[in-house]
Amino acid sequence: MAGGTGLSVLYRSEPDPGSGAPIGIDIDEGETAAIIMIVDESFAVDEAYMAWARDLMDRTEAAGLRARVFPVAIDGALIRVGVAQQAVRWDKWQDMEEGDRMRRLTSDLTYQFSRMLRSYLERLRRPDEEDAALEQYLRKVQVFLSHSKRDQDGERIAKLIRETLFKGDGLATFFDVHDIPTGVRFDRAIVQQVRVSAVVAIHTDSYSSREWCRREIIEAKRWNVPLVIANCIADADERGFPYMGNVPVVRMDPQTTDRIDQIVARLLDEVLKDFLWRCRIEIAKAGEPEDVVFLPRPPELISLAGLEGRAGADVTLVYPDPPLGSEEQRLFEVIAPNVRLRSLTEWLAEEER
Repeated sequence: MAGGTGLSVLYRSEPDPGSGAPIGIDIDEGETAAIIMIVDESFAVDEAYMAWARDLMDRTEAAGLRARVFPVAIDGALIRVGVAQQAVRWDKWQDMEEGDRMRRLTSDLTYQFSRMLRSYLERLRRPDEEDAALEQYLRKVQVFLSHSKRDQDGERIAKLIRETLFKGDGLATFFDVHDIPTGVRFDRAIVQQVRVSAVVAIHTDSYSSREWCRREIIEAKRWNVPLVIANCIADADERGFPYMGNVPVVRMDPQTTDRIDQIVARLLDEVLKDFLWRCRIEIAKAGEPEDVVFLPRPPELISLAGLEGRAGADVTLVYPDPPLGSEEQRLFEVIAPNVRLRSLTEWLAEEER
């Protein structure tokens, strides 16, 4: 799950000899607790396991949205115990290859974790407004599909990705003019949607030559939204757009289009890491430091565009670990000597001194 995020993962499988059920889970051990309960027939017919499961679900329900149980139905047992409607339905994916089923399971859970963290972030910001946190939990994560209509592949691939997202669990998409309400200016609607969405840039041969494709990438970078590049070059890109780096790139043959699930999975990883970062920063920072800017991914030169109004001022850019290499840091030293670069661990260590 989102490798490199530092998530603590605990396992329960063997029963405690004293009780016949797994060891208890302390849902207060962390800021949040996401519990994946993998249930098959053997689990469901074991009275000790089921009593343990019911107690766990009751305790997480009482804890509010910061703790959730996510059942996974391996077979039809969850239907019999009455919670199948709340489960990820592994049992319905029998026609899929094992690797595809695992990818689907991971993606579904990653998306649910993202919604959970978004609601927890709202609770951190407005602790007295429980309804606001629930509203954030129920909201769909919106995906913006940035693509060129100039070549034969861009729009076709965007539609295929959109169909895949519609078949999934709760993802919404913003496609193009068809999603803009009548009477709303095209340019304002596009820019606004990029700022509040996770973005998939479908990099086909003509993508870099299109003004609006370039603008969408720049807006995504300036607003630090989750961004994944789907490399669908069929022949050549005459001028690779320089601001499409520093984010994950997934290669997909534009004709076979057989890696859409991988693209969606990688985007969901980025969404999860973004919410994890925002929660950690909300917990770590004291107030709103005026001289610190928090970035959800390693800084690059376009990050300086987000420092409008601070030209010449001393600013610290704080970003996820690990620290940047010296070759990248030297570029900042030449172009913006007043800007300090610190990974989150480095910044926290300095704050504690």
